[in-house]
Amino acid sequence: MLQIIDRRLAGKNKSIGNRERFLRRYKDQIREAVKRAVDGRGIRDIERGEEVRIPKKDVSEPVFHHGQGGVREVVHPGNKDYVRGDRIERPKGGGGGGSGKGQASDSGEGEDDFTFALSKEEFMQVFFEDLALPHLIRTQLAETPEWKSQRAGFTADGTPNNLHVVRSMRGAIGRRIAIGSTWRKELRELEEQLALLKRHRDRNDAVKEREIQELEEQIEMLRARLERIPYLDPIDLRFRNRIRVPVPTTKAVMFCLMDVSGSMDEARKDLAKRFFILLYLFLTRHYDKIELVFIRHHTQAQEVDEENFFHARETGGTVVSSALVLMEEIIRARYSPGEWNIYGAQASDGDNWHHDSGRCRELLADKLLPLVRYFAYVQVAEEEQNLWEEYSQLAEGHPHFAMRKATEASQIYPVFRDLFKKEGAAAAA
Repeated sequence: MLQIIDRRLAGKNKSIGNRERFLRRYKDQIREAVKRAVDGRGIRDIERGEEVRIPKKDVSEPVFHHGQGGVREVVHPGNKDYVRGDRIERPKGGGGGGSGKGQASDSGEGEDDFTFALSKEEFMQVFFEDLALPHLIRTQLAETPEWKSQRAGFTADGTPNNLHVVRSMRGAIGRRIAIGSTWRKELRELEEQLALLKRHRDRNDAVKEREIQELEEQIEMLRARLERIPYLDPIDLRFRNRIRVPVPTTKAVMFCLMDVSGSMDEARKDLAKRFFILLYLFLTRHYDKIELVFIRHHTQAQEVDEENFFHARETGGTVVSSALVLMEEIIRARYSPGEWNIYGAQASDGDNWHHDSGRCRELLADKLLPLVRYFAYVQVAEEEQNLWEEYSQLAEGHPHFAMRKATEASQIYPVFRDLFKKEGAAAAA
């Protein structure tokens, strides 16, 4: 079957290169536009594309032009009404430009915003471009390891682009030397005999003349044999050989703990879901080999699937420690810290059974924080209750524990970016 591959950089769409340059040049403005778009979206609309508006002043390019004043002669194309020396009157009335906001104006000036559409892929790329799991390190080989191509000597067959010319020519020279060595030795001996006979040549001696003629015929035959040895034979070709070898892969697991107790009203649950949906999209987009563990809790904690985590309506009292205990049990049973990069993210309104908050702090300090690389706590309520006070004691002595508040939908995205920004970006800030 005939296959045609278009190897042009932009293919049929000639504007791809210009579009990518535009996105790179105005990245800051686009990032702000994406942030504004996310603040007003619903949970199910986060992943779609967006129409972005950039003020015209932000996309203007510097230009060279003549300064005001002076006497200049200008030739305008298409002029049929004036000749050299004519004086042109100023236009009467105001300019025809609008204000750029749909209202009449007598100033003659205005600016229209530059509007363009970001695709879903471009929107998500800008959305998550400077985020990463902190303290992520390589672990031992996973059950399904990553692979890389590595050179492994030479082989007798392969594709033309892997042909090793020097190695092939070296083999060809060796083959020609090996095949012709006997004939060359015989040729040298016959040439020595011929030279000796010619030094004592006697034109009248018919026997010697016949010997000389026979030697010359044998020499010509040997030279013809040597010339017939191919300069380059298919058996001489050598190709670079490459093999696939396993390399250490990054194995990570993220625990998502969400409070679904009765104190978590619909608004607070919506904030928690927004945070975890951002986290879910971020992880599934950037990491192919990451596992997600979803835990919902009220008085009891339960490991659930993605659908139940985001949409189940079960509720009850509040015992936060039940989720932390279940998280530790799952880690001990399925995720060895020596093989996995373990992360945790918890969202709650901070309301907890009073005697349980101290236990939560102890569980984190003694059981979980020594096992995880990063743990983030997001409180979706403004008032600082006993759970926030207990967790505040952990933040001082554990740099890989972070806690933030988000009381409005517009705060979820900034809080999320602050918690999961890249380590280099964090150091620069």
